[in-house]
Amino acid sequence: MKIARYLFNAGYVLIALLFMCTALGLILFAAYELWLGLNPGGKAGLPERLSAVIEAIGLLTIAVAALELGQTILEEEVLRQTHVSAPTRVRRFLSRFMVVLVVALAIECLVGVFEFLHSDPGSLPQATLIGFVAAALLAAWGLFIRFNRSAEELEPEAMEEAKQEDKQVAQ
Repeated sequence: MKIARYLFNAGYVLIALLFMCTALGLILFAAYELWLGLNPGGKAGLPERLSAVIEAIGLLTIAVAALELGQTILEEEVLRQTHVSAPTRVRRFLSRFMVVLVVALAIECLVGVFEFLHSDPGSLPQATLIGFVAAALLAAWGLFIRFNRSAEELEPEAMEEAKQEDKQVAQ
């Protein structure tokens, strides 16, 4: 059983590292796009420059999501060695994931609206749909937290244990 746990931890570390590498690649692509948009010696017109800057914002948003997911996996699965079975654990893990997802979708919606407003207004409904999905996820997440609250109150010691782990992981 110890070998299996070691293999799972190694897999989680590998996944976290790959998320970090992916984020780094996206950050480099975003820097390149930003340079294309801001380069004073470039031949691009204002619409192309604006599109490049907006693309950089979108890439950075996805990079933040990748970094946050990698950090969450590393902290929750490797450093804490938690098993997502208690209501407190499920709520904390999902909350970290949902914050990243909802924020990333909301920013992607804004990026899409700005980009399509100038280049392809016929695609605005698709960008708007991303915003509705972000809002629906936020509402569903709120309902999950509300309905899960009573289950969490049955085990207050789990919340205290999780808070203690937060202090240890932060060090």
